[in-house]
Amino acid sequence: MYSQKLLDHFHHPRNVGEIAEATIVVATYNPVCGDLLKFWAVVRNGRIVDITFKVQGCVPAVACASWLTEKVKGKQRPEVAGLTPEQIEAGLGGLPSASHHAAVLACESLQKLLAAM
Repeated sequence: MYSQKLLDHFHHPRNVGEIAEATIVVATYNPVCGDLLKFWAVVRNGRIVDITFKVQGCVPAVACASWLTEKVKGKQRPEVAGLTPEQIEAGLGGLPSASHHAAVLACESLQKLLAAM
């Protein structure tokens, strides 16, 4: 049901935790499924120098957040501004259709972070 990439990000999530000196903290909640995703980021001169997350949600929500933090870390705003849920899904080797909401949640959180930069 889940790809090996997705399961790897779930079982070994990257960039989990909080950053005490974060310059931006954003949270996004999906009231339909109950998932909550929070990003902590250190941004300098328009670059996401560091980013971490915590999530209360399903297996795909953890995997999407983990994949996204790897994708955006070290990047300038314009390099990641156009990231879509479909790109997250592709990066994880696909998601079941019922789990598309997890990629949307990750993208919505990224857009909040970018708006705060």
